[in-house]
Amino acid sequence: MRCPYCGGLDTQVKDSRPSDDSSAIRRRRICPDCGGRFTTFERVQLRELIVVKRSGRRVPFDRDKLQRSVETALRKRPVEPERIERLVSGITRRLESSGEAEVTSEAIGEAVMEGLKGLDDVAYVRFASVYKNFREARDFEELLGHLAAGAAQAAAAADETAPADEAPPARRPRTRAS
Repeated sequence: MRCPYCGGLDTQVKDSRPSDDSSAIRRRRICPDCGGRFTTFERVQLRELIVVKRSGRRVPFDRDKLQRSVETALRKRPVEPERIERLVSGITRRLESSGEAEVTSEAIGEAVMEGLKGLDDVAYVRFASVYKNFREARDFEELLGHLAAGAAQAAAAADETAPADEAPPARRPRTRAS
């Protein structure tokens, strides 16, 4: 592995361990030439994926680009990094195990939107606004309407499965902080 600091080719592995979700091997490395320390991750890659863009261009799938897109949507949101990693790994695994050598950028975008919808509503709206190229406030209103309708359906389904003899949990009154 080439040293990112001096370009030396003879780096040494000092420590190896599985990542938090065991989808990768985390390796701490040191460069004997400059003494620089850095971390690398080794992941299983089932197949080389090609992404077919809307313009028809074909580019290699880049997991790091997917990770950056998800992290951008989740910036300053209360979501643990492990959940982000699980989402990205799950999407990547699903794409690689689909059996297709080529995947459309639309399929990737829809998979990200589906994952973000279950993770954080604000991140979902952020990602959708860029992915669907929102131009007017009306576009946001429509998406929020769909999101609210989905939440109402989920709440109704949860009410139907709840036992009828149990009372709903009591809500604590709000207090004002002085």
